[in-house]
Amino acid sequence: MFQKLVSHNDDIRRLVEKGYAVAFDSNCLIIRDIPYLDTNRQEQFGAIVAKLVFVDQVKIIQDDHQIYFAGDVPHGLNGLPIPNLGGGQTTLTLTDACADVIVQRSFSNKPRATGKFQDFFEKIESYVSIISGPAIELFNSTPYTFTIVEEVASDSVFKFHDTLTSRAEIIDLSSKVKDDIIAIIGLGGTGAYTLDFMVKTPVKEIRGFDSDYYHVHTAFRSPGELNVDDLGKKKAEVYHSRYENFRTGITLTSKFIDTSCQDDLSGVTFAFVCVDNGTSRAGIFELLTSMSIPFIDVGMGLNRNQSAINGMLRMTYYPTVKAQGLLEKNLAPRTDNPDDIYKTNIQISELNALNACFAVIRFKQLRGFYHDEITNYHQLFGISDLKIVESEEFDED
Repeated sequence: MFQKLVSHNDDIRRLVEKGYAVAFDSNCLIIRDIPYLDTNRQEQFGAIVAKLVFVDQVKIIQDDHQIYFAGDVPHGLNGLPIPNLGGGQTTLTLTDACADVIVQRSFSNKPRATGKFQDFFEKIESYVSIISGPAIELFNSTPYTFTIVEEVASDSVFKFHDTLTSRAEIIDLSSKVKDDIIAIIGLGGTGAYTLDFMVKTPVKEIRGFDSDYYHVHTAFRSPGELNVDDLGKKKAEVYHSRYENFRTGITLTSKFIDTSCQDDLSGVTFAFVCVDNGTSRAGIFELLTSMSIPFIDVGMGLNRNQSAINGMLRMTYYPTVKAQGLLEKNLAPRTDNPDDIYKTNIQISELNALNACFAVIRFKQLRGFYHDEITNYHQLFGISDLKIVESEEFDED
């Protein structure tokens, strides 16, 4: 990746050729070996960190005038902090490959003439002159050490760079799900949206299961385009071709999951159950609980009332230690309801998507990505008033 970025971005190439200690990590440009003076006018070395914005897989740009700095407050020859650097104390999470770069503050200094840097070369040169100028004058220091870290270890599952995660400074939060192996059982309406959301979540692996075919009505209740060549194919095949260029670690299998499928779920750390058949759900629940896999089950109960559709969406979380007790509450139907209007395949993609949202948000709460104020295991959402009408707490200890 280092050589690709250097060869496709002239400003990065110029930084390397001038001798800057260039590296890349967490969608950031790292420039080590930046000399500066501390409060006692002693020479110290820090690092400049600047966020990258990827135009495509290899072309990058910078879109603001700010940087991060791993080091103390730079001082001038007079022993005072260098003025006009702006910013303040902050942190930024990088990977273990850059464990030596501990961001402590940000700086903000616009070029006076234009108010905007043209590229990374101009940006780094400007900040180095400000930060390192006093150290260069007093100690004859140099930031041009020609130290290069050509490869930074990356375990990203995405085939494109997740630029906005680094820009939003939530890399540490996203890493909380990086070891998860997710099973999505059922790729119908809600399952397809759950798959779409999880594909864009940096979990280690996603396994999806559905034995049905992709028909026209499927397209009306699932994300993405309708390609006529997909009609009549297995759902697993269609969705795999749709997402395989987005990330690694995705396996979609045309298979009906029942109590005999232990091998298919071996190693799974969390499951989403998205089926509309009660008897199928019963077998899946038995399999997951026997394997001590925590899971979320989603469902809808819809009916036509006074010429309009009404009903509820349900999201039920079954933690490992309480799964059996929750099963006894019969919160999710494990028998079929022939009168459920959902069975008629009405086009309700917005409800499918919303139900998937509830499930994925709850999973991310459980992993600590989202704040969880009230830990609950059962949630019902009323369509008529758009309110969560039930939320019961539980103690997982």
